[in-house]
Amino acid sequence: MILQKVKPTTASRRQLIKLNQSNLNINKKPLLKNKIVGKKNSSGRNNSGKITVFHKGGGVKKKYRKVDFNRKFNSTSIVCSIEHDPNRNAYIASTFDFINKKFDYILAPQGLRIGDIVKSGLETEPSLGSSLPIANIPIGTPIYNVSPKVSSPSQISRSAGTFSIVKEKTEKYAVIELSSGEQRYVSAKCFASVGEVSKELYFLTRLGKAGQARWVNKRPTVRGVAMNPIDHPHGGGEGKKSGKSRTPWGKPNQRGKTSKSTNKLIIKR
Repeated sequence: MILQKVKPTTASRRQLIKLNQSNLNINKKPLLKNKIVGKKNSSGRNNSGKITVFHKGGGVKKKYRKVDFNRKFNSTSIVCSIEHDPNRNAYIASTFDFINKKFDYILAPQGLRIGDIVKSGLETEPSLGSSLPIANIPIGTPIYNVSPKVSSPSQISRSAGTFSIVKEKTEKYAVIELSSGEQRYVSAKCFASVGEVSKELYFLTRLGKAGQARWVNKRPTVRGVAMNPIDHPHGGGEGKKSGKSRTPWGKPNQRGKTSKSTNKLIIKR
């Protein structure tokens, strides 16, 4: 069973649903110490110390793993370990490159195991975890870790369980469909990895208690109607407040699309 419910020894454990990782051989300790850097928790504050993003702070200290999102060079690597990354909801894999004689972290796709070979480069054949131009990937193939521009690192389909599908191709452009249903143009020279991002059932997990939310840097959210009038425009009153929806600073809380900017590369949202 991939999803696991634990014994309800407390009320919070009764609500807990987590992923069963016993058969995946996941490493809890990082293998590549030179790919780890310190990360400061800003707690939602800007450079002057003022809170600009609410409901953040107090999380467990974590270090950043340098993941290679720019796999455009010729390489043939072997997967050394599958690891948990505290900075993202998908697994990462440590690889050793035979050509360049170096270690790297990459985003792990579904089905990747220790000992598998992953390749990258212009002449690479499509295989699980390999990175190659979209022009060399057959139509209908699920891809992840897609770069939106030729010169930029991969930014599309990186979250757990997400993937894009190659719908159409020409010599210059390709049309990909994202997990959200959005269709967009990308250059056929853009690089993408073959497969789907690991941890596909992550969206079904449940934290179970408020304390676990605090571990991951989330603070409580208080409704405006539960505040005093001095704290929020919705606050105060004998009953539930009704009327125009406002932000904490009294400005109209506009619902729906507010941006007028358009991306010509997006065909369908």
